[in-house]
Amino acid sequence: MSTRPGQQALTLIAISLTFGSGAADVTSFTRLGDVFTSVMTGNIVLWGLAAARGSLSLAAHTAVAIAGYIAGVACGTWVAHGVRASGASGGPGDSGGPGGPGGPGAEGALPAHVNWTLSAEFVLLAGFAAGWEIDGASPAGWAQYALLAVLAAAMGVQSSAVKDMGLTEVSTTYLTGTLTGLVASLASPGQDTPHGLRRVGVLIGLVAGASLCGLLVATAAAGVPALLLAALAFTLLLASGRERPRWLRLGPAGPAGPAGSAGAGR
Repeated sequence: MSTRPGQQALTLIAISLTFGSGAADVTSFTRLGDVFTSVMTGNIVLWGLAAARGSLSLAAHTAVAIAGYIAGVACGTWVAHGVRASGASGGPGDSGGPGGPGGPGAEGALPAHVNWTLSAEFVLLAGFAAGWEIDGASPAGWAQYALLAVLAAAMGVQSSAVKDMGLTEVSTTYLTGTLTGLVASLASPGQDTPHGLRRVGVLIGLVAGASLCGLLVATAAAGVPALLLAALAFTLLLASGRERPRWLRLGPAGPAGPAGSAGAGR
């Protein structure tokens, strides 16, 4: 049976992850060498700019960011493959037990291999947080390159996880396609706007994450890793399939009764 979470949960997960991506990019651009950790298109452009200007520093930083991201995607793919190969890829909705269809957690849980991949990202972000604090929130030299690589790898792992969530109409790390799809659907006469709330939500999440992180960088840089970890921790909470508070529900509650209250109401 399907292990995909409900559409409401997927939307909240996408917004939360995109919030973290925006924060990560501001962190890297302001403190880790003027490059991005999730937008590889931008880094490739910066790589070309570095070549035109003869800037070895910019070229090195973009190379580290791209390499870290690639390593993260590969790592996330290996983790997911390992979990699937072990036979533990099904989410709580796979069985008829407590997490089965209509039971607690049936709507909010992601497949196990996606949860494991997101957990791997959390480990990388925790390592980044430790290094950030050790370097006093202002890394330089080899420490800057190391933290850049770790943060880019975390974004690569996240992209790998999102690929397995079925979020084909949005991304959490590169949003040009999301913006294009949203505008195209709005500009098409007589057409509905599929997943419009999700598309708008992730765009707002990106701006919100970038803005809040920018404020922290300027006023309390030591708290930047906490912002990244909080966004992913919130995602993992949503992915766990636990009951969401009413204020997090994007639609009306489901029909009354044991099955409705356990499923559609979340």
